[in-house]
Order: sequence, then C-alpha cells, then structure tokens
Amino acid sequence: MKYLIVLFIIGLAILAHELGHFLAARRVGIPVKVFSVGFGPRLWGLSRGGTEYRISLIPLGGYVLPDIEDEQDYFKIPPGRRVIMAAGGPLFNIFLAVICIAVINAAVHGFSMTAVFIKPFSQAVAMLYQMAAAIPMLFSQPDQLSGVVGIVALGGDFIGGGVLYGLQFLALISLNLALINLLPIPALDGGKILLYLMEKIHPGFLRLHFPLSVAGWIFVMGLMVYVTVADIARVL
Repeated sequence: MKYLIVLFIIGLAILAHELGHFLAARRVGIPVKVFSVGFGPRLWGLSRGGTEYRISLIPLGGYVLPDIEDEQDYFKIPPGRRVIMAAGGPLFNIFLAVICIAVINAAVHGFSMTAVFIKPFSQAVAMLYQMAAAIPMLFSQPDQLSGVVGIVALGGDFIGGGVLYGLQFLALISLNLALINLLPIPALDGGKILLYLMEKIHPGFLRLHFPLSVAGWIFVMGLMVYVTVADIARVL
C-alpha cells in the first residue's frame, strides 16, 4: 500500500508540473486543446473555453496538448510566450513545495506569519541549492543515480513515518522535478527555454530545434533505461 502512495505522490508532482504549463499557456494566450489528469484512454471529460478537461485511465501525472495543427503553427507563437509556458511547469512545482513546507512548519512549530508565509520560501531555496550542488556528483558517481523504481523503493520506507513525512517527500520530489526540468537539455523545459531565447536573438536558430530535441530525447531515454536497470539491480 505504501508503494502505491509513493506512486500517487510522484503522479501528483507531475500533475502539478503540467498544471503549471497549462496555467502559463492560458495566461499568455496559447490555446490548449486538452488538459488531462492521467494518461492513456479517456475515461471522462468536459469542454470549457475551448479546452477539454479529461480524466484518463492511468492516474499518474497528466499532460497538456496545445491546440495547434503542427510544429510550424507552434513556432509561429512568439518565443517569449513559449518561454513563459515552458517555465510554468518548474515554477508551479516550486510553488507546490513551498505550500507543503508551510503546512509542515505550521504542524511542527505552530501557525505564525514567519513559519507559514516567509520561512518556506527560504527553506525551498536552500533545498534547491543543495540539490543543485549535488548535480556534479551525477557525473562523478553515476552509480548513485535513481529512477522511478529506486524512488518508490526508498519513498515507501520514508513515508511510513506519517502524513508529514509524505508532505516532505512530495516537497522533495516536486523540487527535484523542477530542478531537473530546468537543466539546459533540449528535451527538458530548461533546454526549450534556452532554444526559445536563442531563437529570439536570431530566428536562424529555429533550425536547431529538431536535431537538438531528438538528441536530447535520446539522452533522456537512455538515462532512464540506465537508472531503471540500476534500480532493479539494487532492489534485487
């Protein structure tokens, strides 16, 4: 049961990420065709304001589908608006982590303006800094990388401590998701933002989007396979 809770927490962090993309897209006028809670076949949905809000079969995360015909239509959207849409996901993950930390502070130290409305921001920044400082270790100690299997295995033991541990785990996963997505790898939000800014400097950089995105996806998928195999080996 605890492992299902960990999967739910991971899915909640992913859903928050996609909700951030959705809200940012709507804010800058990028039309959204589908906002789905979950993946796979559609179970239920309703349409409002040109967007179909959908619940899908696999309840892990979600996705945002812009209302565009093809890639050319997407790149007709001004780069600045695309930057805001890409940044919305990581920023909302950070916002979710701040809320979790505020609830933990209130439960542990009691409700106060400092504990709930001020300190959570500095705590989230400190956690992000520690995570960012550990990134070079990914290259010097690749055997320490963990994927979903490893996170579920470790998270199951972590959240056994109760609700506050679950909130702390959600904050950590959400901040990790934000930081990873801000890395300048083309398949991730940080890489997209970098390419959009380059395009804003000179439209000729638009030609780099496709080859760099393909290379980025190959790298990310290869990394996912590597960490999954390593996780399974450790668990066994």
